[in-house]
Amino acid sequence: MDKTSGLQLMALSRRAIVTRSVAAAAGVAVLFGLVTEAAAKMSQKSVDYQDTPKNDQECSNCSLFQEPNSCTIVDGEISPKGWCKFWAKKAG
Repeated sequence: MDKTSGLQLMALSRRAIVTRSVAAAAGVAVLFGLVTEAAAKMSQKSVDYQDTPKNDQECSNCSLFQEPNSCTIVDGEISPKGWCKFWAKKAG
């Protein structure tokens, strides 16, 4: 094999690597889309959400609560005075 043939093989190898990399990146993008879809918020019923606090636990002092009336993991409108089984004390 002469020098030119060796360079052509290297170029084809690079092309194959780039092609495979692009295909792999597309596959990762598709998988990421599926994971994001699976990470949708849970229903209020499935987390035992209630509009009233449970002792001193209420959404307003939960680390998952987002002002003014939503939650990072529970779907729908959330009362600051509400509660669910995933309540986690806000830091600080």
